[in-house]
Amino acid sequence: MLIDMQNAQIPILGFVAASGTGKTTLLIQIIPILKQCGLRIGLIKHSHHDFDIDRPGKDSFRLREAGASPVMLVSPYRRAMITELTSEHEPGLDEQLKQFDQSVLDLILVEGFKSEKFPKIELHRPSLAQPLLYPDDPDIIAIAVDAALETPSYLTQLELNRPETVAAFIQTHIASKL
Repeated sequence: MLIDMQNAQIPILGFVAASGTGKTTLLIQIIPILKQCGLRIGLIKHSHHDFDIDRPGKDSFRLREAGASPVMLVSPYRRAMITELTSEHEPGLDEQLKQFDQSVLDLILVEGFKSEKFPKIELHRPSLAQPLLYPDDPDIIAIAVDAALETPSYLTQLELNRPETVAAFIQTHIASKL
């Protein structure tokens, strides 16, 4: 398995699947389990859609609309940086890793970026009749399914509806990387 993530200073693990399969739902379930085990988790989510994290009428929105980029919002509780991307192509995961202070994290979970080369867990629900990704992606190390599926022996099969087993697999996986 070739990993192209030169800017990954800590383990990264992706979650890939067709839209509507439950990637975000599973991540919401496993992150608290991993945090209870003492892991500090960062997350990068790829979106194919345009989005705003600030709202029209708010100062940050107006400042960004005026041409400031990046715009950083800071409060005693959180920080957000909004940077306008001018590139015509999809942003790469490795470039996004540069933006993370990885020194305060143990693991970065990634939702999406399925065409990039880094370890991933595929989510698959046979009832959705979507094609499997693992046959064409050698970086998929496990598949989380909600119904039994015949898979090659090199691919760990996990129960999609048992987030504790997915979290246990992740802990074992990252322990082997440290």
